[in-house]
Amino acid sequence: MHGRRRHEESSFEVVVHAPYAEAARLFGPEGERAWAGEDWDPRFVHPQPGRDAQGAVFTIQNGRFEAVWVIARHDVEARHFQYVYMIAGVMVCTIDVEFVLVDEGTTKVHVTYARTALSPEGDGHVATMAEGDRKAGAEWQAAIDGYLTGRN
Repeated sequence: MHGRRRHEESSFEVVVHAPYAEAARLFGPEGERAWAGEDWDPRFVHPQPGRDAQGAVFTIQNGRFEAVWVIARHDVEARHFQYVYMIAGVMVCTIDVEFVLVDEGTTKVHVTYARTALSPEGDGHVATMAEGDRKAGAEWQAAIDGYLTGRN
């Protein structure tokens, strides 16, 4: 019996000042490298070579933890991506990314994190990560704006 574990959900939006086709690329594991900082270093297990595609599996080193990620949904036409990642014995997380076309050059991105602890250690990890999620919208907005401004 595992007992009740911590579960946290949070959402935020960012506005990408770019057409949808360009904005969508920024929210895949490869495209995110452009703005997410040096800690974001996906290492693809499948496919090889790595690419942003439904069913892709990659790992991310997160401090002392290795997270195993799966692109559960990569539906460009439906404007909906979903990621699932797990840190064994600690936490499972789903990240839902939905895109709304504002106009030809602007895309709104709605991001929802759902984190569930798998252990007492995971309870603390989920609490800490959820606190970070609540600040992530502003951080992502600044990083994406900086990237888009810098490449012009």
